[in-house]
Amino acid sequence: MATLEQSETTAEQEDGVRRRDFINIAAVSFAGVGGVAAVAPLVMQMAPDADVRALASIEVDVSKIEKGQAIKTSWRKQPVFIRNLTEEEIAQADAVPLSALRDKETLKERTASGKENWLITLGVCTHLGCVPLGVGEGENRGDYGGYFCPCHGSHYDTAGRIRKGPAPTNLVVPEFEFTSDTVVRIG
Repeated sequence: MATLEQSETTAEQEDGVRRRDFINIAAVSFAGVGGVAAVAPLVMQMAPDADVRALASIEVDVSKIEKGQAIKTSWRKQPVFIRNLTEEEIAQADAVPLSALRDKETLKERTASGKENWLITLGVCTHLGCVPLGVGEGENRGDYGGYFCPCHGSHYDTAGRIRKGPAPTNLVVPEFEFTSDTVVRIG
């Protein structure tokens, strides 16, 4: 009889331990799911809006831009200058020694391989974020024939490199690639 009672007590203790383990695992799992459910909306609200994701990249048809002409478009709510450089502008940019530049960068480093005549830069002055002139016909292109920021007097050359004035660096070249001979994807 003693052995029967001992085996029943042992069986009850084992069942008790199993139930307790199950309850602990269930409680921790429930708390984990609740934690994820509480944190997920907070993390998701930090994701960019749909309109921002839609502007992550744009495609621009450059087939109508003649040599020496430029257009201004918008990407991520910032102006972008796309310029079809002439042979003279390319030669002028290549003739500048790197020692004469504040932010030392060649025209070749600022353009795509095989498409050296296409200069694509953000149209934002690197001094205080103004929009330089130099895209429209008859606009003041500054002392170096490129871009001129009249707000504080920054002069950029035909390659968008800072040459004179308070701007610390060249106009920024965004990430871009030519998807065909006439279409460029920015971003």
